[in-house]
Amino acid sequence: MPRFAWISPPSPRVVSQYLTVFLVLASPLSANPALDEPHLSPLPRGATESARIAAVLAPPSDFTQPEPFEDHPAGTATVRYSGEKAFSHPSANLDDRLDFELGRALFEKLWVASPSSTRASDGLGPLYNTRSCHSCHINDGRGHAPDGPGDSALSFTVKLAVPAAADARMAEIEDYLATLPEPTYGRQVQDFAAPGQVAEARVSVDYEPVTVDLPDTTVTLRAPRVTLENLAYGPLDPAVTISPRVAPPLLGLGLIEAIPAADILAGADPEDADGDGISGRANIVWSLEYDQPMLGRFGYKAGLPTVRQQAAAAFHTDLGISTPIFPEGWGDCSAAQTDCRAAPHGDGDARVFEADATALDLTTLYSANLGVPARRGLDDPQVLQGKEIFHQAGCPACHRPKYVTHRLPDQPERSFQLIWPYSDFLLHDMGDGLADGQPEARASGREWRTAPLWGVGLAQRVSDRAGFLHDGRARSLLEAILWHGGEAQAAQSHVRALTAEDRAALIKFLESL
Repeated sequence: MPRFAWISPPSPRVVSQYLTVFLVLASPLSANPALDEPHLSPLPRGATESARIAAVLAPPSDFTQPEPFEDHPAGTATVRYSGEKAFSHPSANLDDRLDFELGRALFEKLWVASPSSTRASDGLGPLYNTRSCHSCHINDGRGHAPDGPGDSALSFTVKLAVPAAADARMAEIEDYLATLPEPTYGRQVQDFAAPGQVAEARVSVDYEPVTVDLPDTTVTLRAPRVTLENLAYGPLDPAVTISPRVAPPLLGLGLIEAIPAADILAGADPEDADGDGISGRANIVWSLEYDQPMLGRFGYKAGLPTVRQQAAAAFHTDLGISTPIFPEGWGDCSAAQTDCRAAPHGDGDARVFEADATALDLTTLYSANLGVPARRGLDDPQVLQGKEIFHQAGCPACHRPKYVTHRLPDQPERSFQLIWPYSDFLLHDMGDGLADGQPEARASGREWRTAPLWGVGLAQRVSDRAGFLHDGRARSLLEAILWHGGEAQAAQSHVRALTAEDRAALIKFLESL
C-alpha cells in the first residue's frame, strides 16, 4: 500500500461533526444565550454558502500533497516570519497599524506602584506577579515553568479556588461548577509586592521523573510538584485547589474569537453518542462585559469569553491594574488583606481606572491581531507522512484542523477567513496525569480546553525555554503527547507504538505548524 494512501475512512465522529456543522450553518443561530455573540455583528450564512464551507472543511483523503490554502493558517492575516519575533507582528491584513503599535506600547509598558510622578503608569499592585504583560508572554509566546527550586517563577502563576454554590445567574447552566477566590489569597498567588507591602508567597517547583518506554527508546517525563513557601498571610483554606499555569501564546486570538459559536458547539458530544471515547463539552461562562452567559474560548479551561475580558483579567490578577471590567484598584487582594486594600492606588486621577477604556481597547486590539506565521515545509514528504499519522492516531477528534470565520463587515481583518488553529475549543478529560482538581465554570478538575496548535513548531524559537501543556512541564512536543490521557489515551497509545521513523515524521509535521 502506498505510504500516503488513506489507510482507513474517516471516523464516524469526524463524518458526524462535519454533517452537524453543515446543518447548523444552514440554520439561523439558536436563541440559546451560549450562542449569542454580542461583541460581533456577523452576517448570516445562506444554505449555498454553508454547503460550500462544509466542503472546504471536509477532512483530507489524500496525503500526497498539501490541502488548498494550508500554507496560510490564518487566511489573509497570515504573516511571513519565523524567527525570534515570529509571533510579534500584526496580522498581514490589518490596516490599523498605528493603534496596534499603541497597543504594543501598553503591552510592553512597565507599570509602577502608587504614588508616583508618572501618573499614566502608576497603580501597579499593590500585590502582583509582573510589571508588564510582555514579561510573562515572552515575545508574545509561551511562558515557562521554573526548572527547579530556586529558579524564577516569572511567566508562571498559581491559580487558587474554593468550592461554592452557583449564583442565580449561572444556576440554570448544566454541570456548572461554581468556585470562589481563596478567602485570604484571592484567585492567584502574587509573589511580588509594592514598597510597604508583603508578597503573598514564594512559588517553588521541583519534579519527579516519570519514565515512558517506547519501542526503541525510553523518554523521561517530569511531574511537577508545586510548593507555596513563606505564606505571608496565614494558612490556605483547607478546601483550596491549586493550579499552576504558564503564560499562553497570544497569536491568532482575534480569529479564534471570530469563529461562529455554532461551529464550535456542533463538535460537542458530551454523552459520547458516537461511542468513540471522545466527549468534548463546551464551557459556558459569565460575560462581565455583556452580563450574560457566553461560550468560553480563551484560557486553559476556556474560562473566558472574549479577548477583551481576557486582557482585563490579566491586568487584574497579574499586575493589580484596574479596568472598566475589573474596577478594583487593589487588584486581586482579598478583604482579609486590609493593608493592600488601604494602600495608594493609581485610579484617583482623570483616568478613573488605572488602565481606562481606551487603554484596554488598545491592548485588546494588539492581543487580537498578532499574526499567525505561515506554515513551513508543508510539502516535505516527511511532513506529509506525519500529517497522515496525525489523522490515523485520531488527533483531529480534538485538534480540529480548520474553520471559516464569521462574515464581519466592520472587522475585515477577521472576516470570512479559512483558518487552521487545530483545536475544537472544547473541554476534554485528559486523565489523572494532567488533572489539577480545580473546576472552572463547567470545566472539571480533569478537563482542559484543546490547545490550538498553530505556531507550536516555532514556540521554542520564539522563546528557547518555552514549555508545553498548561503548566509548562513538557520540554518537547513528544513529552506533551506522552502526558495525554483520559479521552486522549487511545491517541497517545497509538503514538507510543510508532516506529522511530513514523514518530519523527509526526513531530516534523507538528513542527511545521
